[in-house]
Amino acid sequence: MTPGLRGARILVTRPTAQAQRLCGLIESAGGQAVRFPVLEIVAEALAEPSLQLAAASDWLIFTSTNAVDFAIAAFGGKMPGLHRPRIAAVGEATAGALRAAGWRVDCVPASDFSSEGLLAEAPLQAVAEQRCVIVRGVGGREKLAEALRARGAEVAYLEVYRRVRPATDTTELMAALAAGRLSATTMTSLEALENLLAMLDETSVAALRALPLVVVSERIGAAATELGFSSVAVCRQPADAAILETLTTILNGENSGGSN
Repeated sequence: MTPGLRGARILVTRPTAQAQRLCGLIESAGGQAVRFPVLEIVAEALAEPSLQLAAASDWLIFTSTNAVDFAIAAFGGKMPGLHRPRIAAVGEATAGALRAAGWRVDCVPASDFSSEGLLAEAPLQAVAEQRCVIVRGVGGREKLAEALRARGAEVAYLEVYRRVRPATDTTELMAALAAGRLSATTMTSLEALENLLAMLDETSVAALRALPLVVVSERIGAAATELGFSSVAVCRQPADAAILETLTTILNGENSGGSN
């Protein structure tokens, strides 16, 4: 059995609404979750024609559970009354959120839960002359759209939310960093990492960089290394259980198999 966290204090930087499950897993494993959200997720205003065009597309491609939650609110039950596009999800958690809302999922990666994994699936190999709408937050990655356009698809975005840096008092967090009271940090997006660094003073940033950092993709891991983090571990997949597994591995002195 994997050893527990044995009282380790883990900095959890996810938005409040998305952090609860990971915090619960950390605490169930004997750790202490230190909640410090560095992103706030807010709805993006959408015009009715944008929703109608999305609902009439050949594919709706969801990039995150946030995209699902805000799209469901934006559509407000109007989807069933319009032409039903096929639906793709970038990962199993996103697919699960869609199914829980009663939406059929036609394509999800078998194991590589990423844009690259989704693009490798057969249904998205043959999209020439099809209209694909990527449902995401404002300012996401372009790789998925670029690859679909290269395959002959017409691609548009439905940006249903935006991420903003919260106005949070950092005094308590900086005191914890100065006193060495944190054991590791978790990070699920590059934007969140950049926000956290911008919210701290120079001394606190130095202390943060010295802590083990657990990230959910090689891309974030490479960026964190470039930003000066000395110990970076990449999870095998971007799921809460995988984050916990990586935390327990590195904090018990085992090789995590991630970037360093």
